[in-house]
Amino acid sequence: MNTFGACRWVYNEGLTLRLGAWEQHRVSVGFAETCRALTGWRRAEGTSWLGEVSSTVLQQALRHLDGAFSRFFRGAAKYPQRKRKHRSRDSATYVRTGFRWVEDPERPGTGRVTLAKQSQPLDVRWSRALPAGTVPVKLSVTRDRAGRFFLSVLVEERIERLPAVFLREGTEPKSVGLDLGLASLVTLDDGTKLDHPRLLTKYEDELARLQRALHRKRKGSKNREKARLRIARLYVLIGDVRRDMLDQFTTRLVRENQVLVVEDLSIVTLLRPAKGKGKRRKAKLSRSILDAAWGELLRQLRYKCAWYGRTLVIVDRFFPSTRRCSSCHAKGPRLDVSVRTWVCTECGVAHDRDVNAAANLRDEGMRLYWLVALALPPGRVSPTVIKASELEECLSVA
Repeated sequence: MNTFGACRWVYNEGLTLRLGAWEQHRVSVGFAETCRALTGWRRAEGTSWLGEVSSTVLQQALRHLDGAFSRFFRGAAKYPQRKRKHRSRDSATYVRTGFRWVEDPERPGTGRVTLAKQSQPLDVRWSRALPAGTVPVKLSVTRDRAGRFFLSVLVEERIERLPAVFLREGTEPKSVGLDLGLASLVTLDDGTKLDHPRLLTKYEDELARLQRALHRKRKGSKNREKARLRIARLYVLIGDVRRDMLDQFTTRLVRENQVLVVEDLSIVTLLRPAKGKGKRRKAKLSRSILDAAWGELLRQLRYKCAWYGRTLVIVDRFFPSTRRCSSCHAKGPRLDVSVRTWVCTECGVAHDRDVNAAANLRDEGMRLYWLVALALPPGRVSPTVIKASELEECLSVA
C-alpha cells in the first residue's frame, strides 16, 4: 500500500518540478534532474517516509513520467496529468535489482518472488509458467479497482511461428473475412457467427441495484467502500468474461487461417454523442458498441498475427462491403440497419447482410494482400499488417 502511494507521490512531484521549471525559468528538466531531486526528497524530514520504499521503484515512476513526456512531444499522447488516489491505477515496477527470484525446481517456470524492502516472498498463484530457466527482467505489481493484486513478469521469450495454412491446392493462403457487428459480434464469410454476449445488458439490473445502494451510503463510510467494491467486482467479472471469450475466439482464427481481413473501423467516431433528437437511442447504440469491445478484438488480432506469422489486412472503411453483391459485385442502394437480408437486383442471389459483407471483405482483403505479396522481393515475407490507407507505403517498403 505504501509503495503505491509513494510511486504516485513521486510521479506527481516530478511532474510539478518539470512544469514549474519550464513555466518559471524556461528550463527543460529531464529524468536525471528528477532523480537528483528524489534523493533530496528521501532525505528531507517531511518526506523521510519515502525511505521505506525501494529507490528503484521510485526511479521507475520517474522513468514512466519521462516516457509520458516523450510520447507527448512525439504527438502520440496528451500532456501528462497528475495521478489521483481513487482514479489512477495503483502500480509499482521493479527492475532486476529490486527483487529476488528463486525458481522452483519441482515446477520449472515458477518460483518465489521477494520484493525489495520485504522479508517474505509473495504468495503468487501462477496463471502460466514462465519459460524454464529464464530470469525475469522486470516485475510490475498492480491493484485493480476490485482490490485484486496482479504480478506481471517481463521475460525474454522466443515465440515459434505457426506453420503456414494453405487451401487444398497448396498455393493460395487460407483466408477469412470478419464482419464486426451488434446483431452478431463477429460474422465469418462461411456463415459462422459469434453471438454477442451483451454482458452489460445481462447484468444491468444488478448494476442498477448496486448503484442505488451505493448512493444511499454516507460518503467516506466503510459501508460505502463495501458497496463500491461490490460494483467493482461485478465490472471485473464482466471484463474477465469478455476478454476470455475474445481471447479464445481470436486464437482459433489465427491458428486456422493465414490471412485475416477486417474493416477499418473508427470506433471513436461511432461513439460520438448525438445532438438534438435521438440522444437516447444513440446512447443505447454507443453502450452496445462499448459492450462489444471491437477495439479489444482488433488489438488481440494484431499482436497474435505478429506472434504467429499471420497477416492482418485492414480494408478501407469506405469500402461498400454491405451493399455490394458478393456474387456479381453489383453495387446496390444503401441499406438501413434494420435490413438483415436482401436480394441482388442484377443476379437475383439472396444475401444475409453480415455474411455478404464478410465475403466482400475477404475478396477485397486478398486483392490487397496479393498486391503487396507480388511486389515483395524473393525471400521476403508478407508484412504482419496491411492497411488499405497505407498501401502506397507498404508497396514502397516492399
